Amino acid sequence: MLIEVCISKIHRATVTQAELDYVGSITIDQAILDACGMRPFQYVNITSVANGVFWRTYVMAGERGKGDICLNGPPARHFHPGDQIIVLAQGWIEPSEYGSIDPVIVFVDEKNKIIEVRRASQVVN
Repeated sequence: MLIEVCISKIHRATVTQAELDYVGSITIDQAILDACGMRPFQYVNITSVANGVFWRTYVMAGERGKGDICLNGPPARHFHPGDQIIVLAQGWIEPSEYGSIDPVIVFVDEKNKIIEVRRASQVVN
């Protein structure tokens, strides 16, 4: 049996663009992808902080340093420029690996510039 776990998270990114007439996906600034370890074509879950909409799609790399977070295709009906979102990447592990999971969390500002990168074990609520 495998367990699905969170392996990385982009916390409260701001949607910069929504393109309905596009094949699909979420475009994320390459610098943010590098910081959290997400890769192009990897599936991710996206949640709207404002309304709780949850969407699953794959990642496309955006231009490094521009701060782009663009929802493409059908999700453009649910996520709009200015919305804050959380992007979660998952992975499958053996139960014996559970103790070694420590997801990367990338915190960004309102312009999607990285302000902090931490492991989940370093986050204090």
